[in-house]
Amino acid sequence: MTGDPSAGQPVWPATLREGPVRLRPIRRSDQRAWSALRDANIDWLSPWDATLPRGGESRPPNFGAYARQSLRLARHGQMFPWMIEYQGVLVGQVSVNSITRGAVQSGTVGYWVGKNVAGRGIAPTAVALAFDHAMGAAQLHRLEIAIRPENRPSLRVAEKLGFREEGSRLRYLHVDGQWRNHRIFALTREEVPEGLLARWRATGLSRIG
Repeated sequence: MTGDPSAGQPVWPATLREGPVRLRPIRRSDQRAWSALRDANIDWLSPWDATLPRGGESRPPNFGAYARQSLRLARHGQMFPWMIEYQGVLVGQVSVNSITRGAVQSGTVGYWVGKNVAGRGIAPTAVALAFDHAMGAAQLHRLEIAIRPENRPSLRVAEKLGFREEGSRLRYLHVDGQWRNHRIFALTREEVPEGLLARWRATGLSRIG
């Protein structure tokens, strides 16, 4: 797979693969595996989970409703919600959110993986696949990542992939019960003409496992 891995792919649904890492659309039938993964990683993930300012809830009250909403947004071209599989096992999620067309042609990227597979190249590979699909089949121009300054594992993903830091946004998102500052990273299509997956491979750090 070289250049744009989504060449010939429909904008959505789309399944993407690089070695043992596969991105595939979220399914309502993922509830049991998703819930087990989240429960096993609650201490690892909860400090970074978005919350509702009034109620403080961080997880969707009903996975079925969450999956239906994600797929509805995907059908309308507003979101690409993927599950991350490693060697056929669900290990996390990556999504392109808040897709805006018109003169902007941009979106935001969110991602997480279980602690047991963190640091093994899976998250950067998943983000690179999602980025190349967004820039290729979906013809977006810019993707942004917002990361809390304390979230070192997530910051390392952005750094490994060469995302450009644009600054900070004060009290940008309600996370873990409070309004939190975030560092903002972004890339445009022109900055990665070879494709982000190709750039990631070229670093020599992309070996998965």
